[in-house]
Amino acid sequence: MIVSAINYSAHTILAWILESEKRGTMSNVRKLADKVTLILGASSGMGEATARRFAGEGARVILSARRRERLEALAAELAESGAEVLSRAADVEDPASVEALVEAALGRFSRLDVLVYAVGTNIPRRSLRELTTEAWESLLRINLTGAFTCTRAVLPAMRRQGSGLLIYISSVAVRVPDTSGAAYQASKHGLVGLAQATFREEKENGVRTSVIFPGLTDTPLVLKRPAPTPPDVLAQALQPEDVAEACLFVASLPARAVVPELVILPAGLA
Repeated sequence: MIVSAINYSAHTILAWILESEKRGTMSNVRKLADKVTLILGASSGMGEATARRFAGEGARVILSARRRERLEALAAELAESGAEVLSRAADVEDPASVEALVEAALGRFSRLDVLVYAVGTNIPRRSLRELTTEAWESLLRINLTGAFTCTRAVLPAMRRQGSGLLIYISSVAVRVPDTSGAAYQASKHGLVGLAQATFREEKENGVRTSVIFPGLTDTPLVLKRPAPTPPDVLAQALQPEDVAEACLFVASLPARAVVPELVILPAGLA
């Protein structure tokens, strides 16, 4: 079964969550039991929320970001709740660092079932009048090239297994262009191309891809906007946990199903 494109509102996702939780309570089966999941950008925002949600559903979680102290604190917290966790700092701009991360993950768990690329940044001086070549290249290295580097690093293991899922967190700016800046939008568009090409090349190896397009979400990235987001607007934004639920929805589907794209919007701002 292929879901070619899905536009989910926060209300729709919530309905799915409530129903799935009801089923889970009745069966006592956790949705991601023993699935090995590598989450990039796990030190804050959507990545941290996804790590918490996946761990709560029985996944064995590898946490990675640049902030070692924050990763170790989160790992200790999740381990105390009974999760099996590995934390390792890595820089997605450094291919050797990413390769070492994947080697450590495979050394600990012997497989990789899910990759979530929740790394992303933007810059205050984002208009074309202000954007420099250096800023453009830096942003694309983090938002897009890093995703390619991580994809390339995990694919050999997924090919050997005959299965794997790659989830890329993009932005609704891909669907509805806004003032988030040319570099940011180009990088988030690029994730779509990366995901689509990877699926076409690797689907015979059991590898699936999904791109999630969140609308305005209350994360630290909002603080990098050129002008502060009005409080009444931010109050209606998605929370990182909403995006984590979208990731869980995709990750908990059977291998016969693929969700190429999923849009999740704040209902009050849609």
